[in-house]
Amino acid sequence: MQNVAPAVARARELFDTGATRPLAWRLEQLASLRRMLAERRTEFADALGSDLGKHGTEALLTEIGFVTAETGHLEKHLEAWLRPRRVPVPLAVQPARAWTELTPLGVVLVIGPWNYPLQLLLAPLAGALAAGNTVVLKPSEHAPATSAALARWIPVYLAGAAEVVEGGIPETAALLAMPFDHIFFTGGEAAAKVVLRAAAENLTPVTLELGGKSPAYVDSSTDLAKAAKRLAWGRFLNAGQTCVAPDYILATEEVLVPLERELVKAIGALFGPDSSASGSYGRIVDDRHFARIAALADGSTVVHGGERNAASRHFAPTLLRPAPGDAVMGEEIFGPLLPLVPVAGREEAIRFINGRAKPLALYVFSNDAGTRRAFAERTSSGALCFDVPAAHLSVPGLPFGGVGGSGMGAYHGEHSLRTFSHERAMLAKPLRPDTLKLIYPPYTRTKHRIISALAGAGPGLGKRLGKLLRKR
Repeated sequence: MQNVAPAVARARELFDTGATRPLAWRLEQLASLRRMLAERRTEFADALGSDLGKHGTEALLTEIGFVTAETGHLEKHLEAWLRPRRVPVPLAVQPARAWTELTPLGVVLVIGPWNYPLQLLLAPLAGALAAGNTVVLKPSEHAPATSAALARWIPVYLAGAAEVVEGGIPETAALLAMPFDHIFFTGGEAAAKVVLRAAAENLTPVTLELGGKSPAYVDSSTDLAKAAKRLAWGRFLNAGQTCVAPDYILATEEVLVPLERELVKAIGALFGPDSSASGSYGRIVDDRHFARIAALADGSTVVHGGERNAASRHFAPTLLRPAPGDAVMGEEIFGPLLPLVPVAGREEAIRFINGRAKPLALYVFSNDAGTRRAFAERTSSGALCFDVPAAHLSVPGLPFGGVGGSGMGAYHGEHSLRTFSHERAMLAKPLRPDTLKLIYPPYTRTKHRIISALAGAGPGLGKRLGKLLRKR
């Protein structure tokens, strides 16, 4: 833990010099981040393969390429987003100019998770740098190869702008005890509560990107084969270790029976007859999570899959038919298990979803306009997507974030810039003419009438004020 305090001190020292505020500095850091991802792509891909068994193509799609695109989007639009925004000035304050400016917060702490250890650490970093902050990064200790690669190359490409602190719970606790200007955390609910309590001690604002059980509803109006392919892709990407993966499927029994058959076909098409032999299928991150997922599967009814190898941490894509009370429906799965849950129809599905914590994402596969409208108007979730899971993350203009137990705050694109900035109110009023003399003490009957007119401001305020001033 000896490197914690010096890392934070260096980040604070650089920010206090004012060097991070100019647009040129921000663009330079974003360009350096993109260059690091391009020049060290193979090393980062190898690290992700070591930690999670990710195929190089998947590493490029969901991690390296994702952050590269996000960074490029910020570079392209940053100058326009940073322009001051004019604000109308009421007559009572005129003559004056009012505007807002996005100003950096200071030193930002980003705590990353293990499931997407590159993307979910570097995408917030890009936003924080674009906003003119310095950043302290805490990679997940559960993805040690990626953490080591980041600790090696961040100081080379982003010297001073970003500091990396490796380690586990003691290092994280030491960081949380220090004063930051913003904390960005991605992870689980239990750890989020620890972060939030620690942040409260320093009144530090926090962004929490959590998860929860993201449901999918499927009805008979959709193409079940195509829906199954997309659901299987979204669920079993990264071996199910994705916060926005469909966590369970709701459908009538008449839909679930053929959908189950189509899901089995889709799994075979994606990963072959034996997923353990597929280079495109990932692995569970560690033994503890493997044992947790195995217990969830064994505590329910497996209708497809379930094969596993503890030594290699391979766990096959698995379909379940859970009974009421099964543990798999009581917590976020975060693994390659997909429960199929029967409901009577749309109304019961909505009640089922609303009876639980608000999800990070909700997916509806239906061609019926009334069904789509019902889910849009009567449910609450971080995102609502029709006919596709997880893909909303790749749209840079959309905010990514949760609601309620699935998180607070949002980022990506301009939303990242605003998350890591303070929108400062700015007002400039010339000393001459000094119109404020109309409201300075001592208060007179005429000033009372003027203030009464201002307090009841309306379309005719200018005329009323003119009459009052002429009476003087």
